[in-house]
Amino acid sequence: IKLAGIRGISREGVELFGANFPMPLDRQTVTARTIKSGTIVHIGDVLDDQTYDNKGLAAQTGYRNCLGVPMHSKGKVVGAIFVARTEPGAFPDSQVHLLQIFADQAVIAMENVRLFNETKEALQRQTATADILKVIASSPSDVQPVFQAIAEESNHLLNGLSTAVFSLIDDVLHLMAHTRVNPAADASLEALFPRPLSALVFGEAIRNGDVCFISDCEVDYAAHPAILESVRLRGWRSALYVPLSRDGKTIGMISVTRREPGSFAERHVQLLRTFADQAVIAIENTRLFNETQEALERQTATADILKVIASSPDDVQPVFEAIAERANKLAGGYATVVLRIVGDAIELAAFTPISEEADAALKAPFPVPIAGNPELEAIRRGEMSEIVDTESEAYVHDPIRGIARARGFRSRLAVPLKSDSGVIGAISVTRVTPGKFAEHHIQLLKTFADQAVIAISNVELFQEVQQRTRDLSQSLDDLRTAQDRLVQTEKLASLGQLTAGIAHEIKNPLNFVNNFSALSAELTDELNDLLKRAALTDEMQEEVGELTKLLQENLQKVVQHGKRADSIVKNMLLHSREGSGEQRSADINALVDESLNLAYHGARAEKAGFNITLQRDFDASAGVAELFPQEITRALLNLISNGFYAANRRKVENGGAGFEPTLLATTKNLGGSVEIRIRDNGTGILPEVKEKMFNPFFTTKPAGEGTGLGLSMTHDIVVKQHGGRIDVETEPGKFTEFVIVLPRAGNLQKAK
Repeated sequence: IKLAGIRGISREGVELFGANFPMPLDRQTVTARTIKSGTIVHIGDVLDDQTYDNKGLAAQTGYRNCLGVPMHSKGKVVGAIFVARTEPGAFPDSQVHLLQIFADQAVIAMENVRLFNETKEALQRQTATADILKVIASSPSDVQPVFQAIAEESNHLLNGLSTAVFSLIDDVLHLMAHTRVNPAADASLEALFPRPLSALVFGEAIRNGDVCFISDCEVDYAAHPAILESVRLRGWRSALYVPLSRDGKTIGMISVTRREPGSFAERHVQLLRTFADQAVIAIENTRLFNETQEALERQTATADILKVIASSPDDVQPVFEAIAERANKLAGGYATVVLRIVGDAIELAAFTPISEEADAALKAPFPVPIAGNPELEAIRRGEMSEIVDTESEAYVHDPIRGIARARGFRSRLAVPLKSDSGVIGAISVTRVTPGKFAEHHIQLLKTFADQAVIAISNVELFQEVQQRTRDLSQSLDDLRTAQDRLVQTEKLASLGQLTAGIAHEIKNPLNFVNNFSALSAELTDELNDLLKRAALTDEMQEEVGELTKLLQENLQKVVQHGKRADSIVKNMLLHSREGSGEQRSADINALVDESLNLAYHGARAEKAGFNITLQRDFDASAGVAELFPQEITRALLNLISNGFYAANRRKVENGGAGFEPTLLATTKNLGGSVEIRIRDNGTGILPEVKEKMFNPFFTTKPAGEGTGLGLSMTHDIVVKQHGGRIDVETEPGKFTEFVIVLPRAGNLQKAK
């Protein structure tokens, strides 16, 4: 019998009365008699009742009369109300009846509390279950948060001292989560695990899927002093152990401990079973999620590597680096390397970095001779090589141990790269911990090895196709060049024949016209002198003078245009004649400088007051080129003269205020060729003019100032005769720059 409450006596009396509880039912007190009999017990004077065995308490507290009324619930006595008075005598029936009413109300209250507590406990169980399910849903890839939530909820609902969740791997228990007690107790618990299941007193029962109880460790572990000492340190007396079972196999365990000895209620066992089932669900979900995620990651990695292969058809290095990085991640590696067999050695193709020191230690021994190295010889034979522990006795004298220590790994897996032509390399994954690699990681590495072989084959094929394409392209270019030269030769030959005809058909008549026009002008002067002596009237003399003057002016125009026609014929002959001078090596800087000086002094001699600033930026390493110096000089003179014209024209258009005509000549060494640039700050060239500027007889100069053959002849000299290139960069109103690129040596075409 437990004391539920007391009222009406002094503090000292309460202490005296309370000292009798808990009270065995075999006592001869009013309360014990009431509960045992289930009836009302009334003693008018306890001091006179010979059977009453608590007279000492009555004397100490001063009561003489007492009444006990039982509390009935569902046909069972669950308690009693005890009332005592200081005077002896009987209680009136009305008061007894009133006390019975109070007893019934107490039973109702107790039932309400029981129902409330059961409802509250059910709600707490549901809430805890829901909370754990939320954790499971929010942590699909990591079971640790679920284990921790289960430990905390179980400990709370079972009023435990501490709750722990364990996983069973290869018959060894691993502590996954636990609720905290104090640092010493927590450290004591953590120090016991991992631990073989067989080391537990109830290990075999847990393996069989049985629920185990420890009612009192002081009794159950009396024969195990070491275990008892650890239990005392953690502070518990009773414990409940529920296995985690999946497909009839134990995969873990949940344990709940309490400070007090005693058994656990069945509802608590069922509650812990529920949490155990949730833990198993979480483990299975995590396993399935991780397997699915790993499969997805494998597919993604494979797709990524295929993308790298597609985007790098001519270079296998990016593929090797991608394979090393992804293989290392998916296989849970510490570092991964890709190796290639070159001759009788293995070379390092790619690796995942760790640190400068570790990476330097990895690269130092490569290339490594294969002969005499069992691991490398196995790879060359196409065998997979696995090192479970580099610190084992087998690798005492092997160089792999030194690399392993420098890099910080203990185990390694190497998978060969096999192609149709044989083994061409390997992929090697290392880990910090010793141990064998899982089968799915081996298969994963073999997949990456196949992709590496595909990448190498693709690059080799691409390079072969690319070389073949270059050979065909070069052949086509050579053919086109030969065709162009043939066409140019025929064109120049036809033009030579045309100009030869012009020389015979036009040159002589043109000379006749020019000569006799000049002679006729002189005869006009003689005619004027003769007419002065004739007897003519003043009026006739004046008319004759006007006529002879007009005739002389006309003859002068004939002479002027005849000279222009003669100049055109000479330029046509110059454009089509066989190139003068010999083919030889010439200093490019000297050739450009000489052309600048010739053009400048020629312009000053032709036009008084001509002036322009010349700038030179010659590359000292420009060197020499095999060419026709006189022809290149003619081409440069044309470009420089055009630059002089454009710069001075801009000065005239600007009124000469604040503008300084400038021409810059530069050279640059391009290795197998040399570049010459002629830049002026003149009027520039309009787009529509630029399209036609190299056409024969096209000119924008005023009549009498250009023939339209200069740039055409320059283009033929550079491109057709010397196999070079000429480009134009210009901006109207600002500048024009001609860029000539000449090969240093080659088959030159002598102009016809």
